[in-house]
Amino acid sequence: MANKKCIVLLSGGLDSATALYYANNLGYECFCLIFDYAQRHKKEIRSAVRVAKRVECGYKVIKLDLTHKGSALLDKKLKLPEHHNADMEKAIPSTYVPARNTVFLSIALCYAEIFKAQAIFIGANVVDYSGYPDCRPEFFDAFKKVAVLGTKSGATGKKIRIIAPLIDLNKAEIIKLGWKLKVPYGLTWSCYKGGNTPCGECDSCFYRRKGFKEAGLIDPLMVKN
Repeated sequence: MANKKCIVLLSGGLDSATALYYANNLGYECFCLIFDYAQRHKKEIRSAVRVAKRVECGYKVIKLDLTHKGSALLDKKLKLPEHHNADMEKAIPSTYVPARNTVFLSIALCYAEIFKAQAIFIGANVVDYSGYPDCRPEFFDAFKKVAVLGTKSGATGKKIRIIAPLIDLNKAEIIKLGWKLKVPYGLTWSCYKGGNTPCGECDSCFYRRKGFKEAGLIDPLMVKN
């Protein structure tokens, strides 16, 4: 398809950066949506902007008021999970942000119609633990129906695809894929805390470290710091 376009949800983390490079490698003209939703720190937003600029694609930072709390990523009074354990697999983690992907994908769907984009890319995956209900394949299958039934594009036969290319990959497989695509992982940020260096203790750091180790690669973010 000539001049095919897509919207990419870009958080500044490892997974979303890989999804962006994956879409770019497929020949899509990418436009990134970066959300400032009153999260604990702005470092991941700055990382997302740097990644978008590296790809030389358009982007927009959208400010949302999600200060209704309900998540350790929004409420500094709540303790962040500091390590992975078996009990975490039995419950939705405190870092879950209420209906976040539903909100983000709905806005992306709006932009996709405006820009006449054929697809929306999101870097969600379920193999390595997240516990978020809005990262499940069933959720994306349901949202695909929303994209068809709730838009002019869908009603006129111009379906907007919802693509989660990493959904069935573990962290090591994602990193290996991104390495081949030359994703600048040194520009990304995964840590739930916003210090100068990753804390190495939160659940996100745990899986990033585990992923690079299993992939047999060195995290350039750790080398840089």
